[in-house]
Amino acid sequence: MSVAILIKEPQVSRPSDSWLETGYGEPADSIRTSELISALSYALDLTEGRSMGHSVRTCVMGMRLAQHIGMSMEEQADLYYALLLKDAGCSSNSSRLFHILNADEIRAKRDVKTTDWTKVGFESLNFALSHVATNSPLPQRMWRLLQVASTQQTDSRDLVKIRCERGSYIAKKLGFSDAVAEGIHSLDEHWNGGGYPNHLLGEEIPMFSRIANLCQTLEVFYEARGEEDALNAVQERSGRWFDPALVAATMSLSKQGLLWMGLDSKDLLENVLVMEPEERRLIADDATIDSICLAFADIIDAKSPFTYQHSNGVADAAMDIAIHIGLTDREKKQLRRAALMHDIGKLSVPNNILEKPGKLTDEEWQVVRDHPYYTFQILKRVPAFKSFSSDAAAHHERLDGTGYWRRLSGNNISISARILAVADVFDALRAKRPYRDALPLEQVFSIMRKDSPRALDLPCLEALVSAAKDGEA
Repeated sequence: MSVAILIKEPQVSRPSDSWLETGYGEPADSIRTSELISALSYALDLTEGRSMGHSVRTCVMGMRLAQHIGMSMEEQADLYYALLLKDAGCSSNSSRLFHILNADEIRAKRDVKTTDWTKVGFESLNFALSHVATNSPLPQRMWRLLQVASTQQTDSRDLVKIRCERGSYIAKKLGFSDAVAEGIHSLDEHWNGGGYPNHLLGEEIPMFSRIANLCQTLEVFYEARGEEDALNAVQERSGRWFDPALVAATMSLSKQGLLWMGLDSKDLLENVLVMEPEERRLIADDATIDSICLAFADIIDAKSPFTYQHSNGVADAAMDIAIHIGLTDREKKQLRRAALMHDIGKLSVPNNILEKPGKLTDEEWQVVRDHPYYTFQILKRVPAFKSFSSDAAAHHERLDGTGYWRRLSGNNISISARILAVADVFDALRAKRPYRDALPLEQVFSIMRKDSPRALDLPCLEALVSAAKDGEA
């Protein structure tokens, strides 16, 4: 069943700040699906090592290109979401890539985008030297380099397959068309048949995939090196990576001054909303919003095998507490969404930190402590999530001020944030981690009681203990 309702709606003028809680000029019960997906795509950018806004800028350029070549409105409506969700499966191969490289996989994902890895030469060699086993002793590093070189083709295909199949699945789970799912699935196919996962050749590659791959490459080079280098990069790969006709259309758009227009605007999110075909705009009801939260919770938890189902586990524990302390239905709905999204900023943390079996360095701990900040930065951009963005980002705050990232204390921590803090610790202790096995329930509560009421909220903890006794937790 589709999770989005298709309607035609009139153009709206730019809103005043009073609309920020509900949307860009929309009624309180009318939130556009594009508002949710475009803002949440900032999290996908973090996982790929891109600056936040990469997917949105790619979408803007892709839609301009689609209009330029005369794509139908129905096709443009599907292309729009294929572009925004092109990296929906990006977290699913993070752990695998980390174990292949034995190094920071986010940095590797970032730098590979400006490397023509299909050519054997200095560029690909330099990439390997810069990203394989970078912190290992020289003998181990050389051995790892040889291993990576010997399995490079197989590993690359498998990594792309994992990502593309997962991204395609998420698009379908959200109720989007087969065309959207196929566009995501074939994102990394190349015009000459040298891409992955299926070595599609030329026009065998879906048009959505051709446009998305071209425009994401343009965006990466544009952000890293500027307009001229971006155009040179796609021209050099025309006929190998990219459809020559699309490259020619891109050059035409650039000459008209339309390709790059507004990509650096502070109103980028508002600008991308305009790109969705007016006749095909999607409106998100409560079921849609919940489905999007669940889908992104899966994206978050897929980043590491040690966080499998963590977001759902925190949401379930938070609901147990909320029921026992008597929150209203509206408060529980907001709390569940906050719980599902609380770790979205953790997509910024490399897996060599998330899966490290030993003690973290001070520098690594700072990376971990920054993830609630990214949670806040992402969620506050979503009109439907702005009201709970601060609570979701406060799940590591402690009543005695020893938490992070804001070091809040006492009454500055809301009841929702206190619930999330207790639920987060509970689920983390119940799960296996790189440095220990999962703990039994009795031991979990014993550890948590030592931190209550000094750091963790005692009434919230007691509510969770009661739920466990009742067989709910």
